[in-house]
Amino acid sequence: MTITDIKIRKIIPEGRLRAVISITIDDQIAIHDIKVVQGDARLFVAMPSRKDENGVFRDIVHPISPDARQSIEGQILDAYTRHIEMMQAEAEAEQAGLI
Repeated sequence: MTITDIKIRKIIPEGRLRAVISITIDDQIAIHDIKVVQGDARLFVAMPSRKDENGVFRDIVHPISPDARQSIEGQILDAYTRHIEMMQAEAEAEQAGLI
C-alpha cells in the first residue's frame, strides 16, 4: 500500500482542527475528510468518522496495524508541515514585496 497523493483540502488557522486532507492509495482508492488536529502535546491525524445511532463517533476508514497508522500519519503530517512552511514563505515574500 502506497500513498500516491495527498491533497490539503482546507487549512484552519485557529482552533484545534488544523486541516482537512484527502489521500489517494495506489492511484486507486481515495480517502477524504482526514483531519489534522492539534492535541495537547502534538499534532495528530484523525481518520474520517460518522456518528452512529448512539451518538458515538466511529471511524469509517482506519489502518489496522500500528505500523500502517504510523506510516499514514507521518506522511500526512509531513505534507501538512511542508504546506504550512510554503504558505509562510509566500506570505513573507509578499510582505517583502518580492511577489
